[in-house]
Amino acid sequence: MKIENTDELRLLVECARGGSLTAASRVMQITPAAASAMLKKLEARLGVRLVERSTRALRLSAAGEQLRDYGQRALELLDEGVALVSEEQQGGRAKGRAADARLRGRIRMSASSDLTRRQLLPLLDAFMLRHPGVALHLSVGDSLLDIYKDEVDVAIRYGLLADSGLVARKLTEVNRLAVASPAFLQRHGRPAHPSELSACECLTFKIRNRHERQWRFRQSDEGPVLAVPVQGRRSTDDGEIAHGWALAGLGVVYKSELDVRASLAQGLLVNLFPDWIGDRLPLHAVMPSQRFMPQRVRALVEHLAQGLQARPSDTVAASRPHR
Repeated sequence: MKIENTDELRLLVECARGGSLTAASRVMQITPAAASAMLKKLEARLGVRLVERSTRALRLSAAGEQLRDYGQRALELLDEGVALVSEEQQGGRAKGRAADARLRGRIRMSASSDLTRRQLLPLLDAFMLRHPGVALHLSVGDSLLDIYKDEVDVAIRYGLLADSGLVARKLTEVNRLAVASPAFLQRHGRPAHPSELSACECLTFKIRNRHERQWRFRQSDEGPVLAVPVQGRRSTDDGEIAHGWALAGLGVVYKSELDVRASLAQGLLVNLFPDWIGDRLPLHAVMPSQRFMPQRVRALVEHLAQGLQARPSDTVAASRPHR
């Protein structure tokens, strides 16, 4: 069974966005009656209910959400292709300009706060400068968004990914480091061994009711894991806040080397255990679909991968070779 025309997909997308047939018909510049007839015809042809109707609102069924997700990205690809062909026919670009400079459209991206502010922003600024036809909406926070529900094109996430229908591209891998400010160490002393962290004031993370209670270390990549119980008076779901607490001398934090690299280089934080290896975290770009991925999203992911892998570490102790 095939979609007869793109208006059917656009109607479903606009119904989800506006929450009603009236709102969707207004965007599409058709009557509510015409919108209702188009939707009923699509449901009859597919043999499935796409929306759940009530007197107050309209919401998509599970099948409707699935078709909306694919349809929205298919429409974006179609719009991107039409714009590119039209632009070439009108001669709006100089012949010698690189093809990737013609990327256009909006990218909706989410990433953790600390990583965004300390590593991603310069890379994103460079990408936007190179591609003036691209617009960016950036959602920043450490709580994971629902990529489909929140209409995110690409999410930058640390750690191992749960099995799902999402597509992931590994951008780089980094270690977590236990770090503290010189002022904190002057007041409380510097722990000589990771096991001593159990007696320290530690700044921990609690995200979606998952409270971090252990920090893990190895002396070599193949060595046994030392799991250290940690506790403290402060916990957060925001990496930037935890980083700020550490800079203020309020405790020890266990953070990605990417996040604390600049603070280590400036002497604002100290890597407590340069002879130990913390958890090694993969950093992924996570996307809803490989098949319907706009070229602008592919280009951004490749740009971030190259930028993050090419950046040399500004720290000596934090980036020591693994044994």
